[in-house]
Amino acid sequence: MTDFASIVRSSYDRIVEAYLTQRRADTPDVALLKHLIQRVAPGSAVLDAGCGAGVPIAQLLSEHFRVTGVDFSAAQIARARALVPAARFVCADLRAVEFPDAYFDAICSYYAIIHIPRDDHAALLARFARFLKPGGVALLCLGAQDLPYDHTDDYLGAPMVWSHFDAATNRRLVEASGFTTEWTRDVGDVPSSASHMFVLATRMP
Repeated sequence: MTDFASIVRSSYDRIVEAYLTQRRADTPDVALLKHLIQRVAPGSAVLDAGCGAGVPIAQLLSEHFRVTGVDFSAAQIARARALVPAARFVCADLRAVEFPDAYFDAICSYYAIIHIPRDDHAALLARFARFLKPGGVALLCLGAQDLPYDHTDDYLGAPMVWSHFDAATNRRLVEASGFTTEWTRDVGDVPSSASHMFVLATRMP
């Protein structure tokens, strides 16, 4: 079986600077972040799940909230700590990192879940729900098409893998994990042209 974790981790270690050059604050995906920011009180605890080098998401969030970023690429985390000193960063696998129940007021995750084998997505979403306070907000990037496995040898110069379900299945998984879906938006991925589904959801009481 393909070792997703080792491929994704080692490749994101290699492409820190190349990926940073592709991430801007003026793209349609980043514009969706305002829907989370408007819903959450200033100073709240927010998790950036799969934060990469922290720009632009953790950087923007840290202007309003107490941000914790999690990523399992040590090189990305090192860069995030330098670029976004106002946030706290943890180097860990999202499937294993632990926080107290109902610890965060909001969670966002951009282009991270799609790099985890889809058979692990239901458990990961349930973990996110557990970490959120009742009524907390989640903005999550999920797949828009059925994709059990995809691979390239040249994603910004490194190998990369993806895995996700179609949009309807993802909506069911989100709601089965304890969320109420408020809306979904299809947005082109950055830097590739693939479409992904962003979900804004609230943690049920």
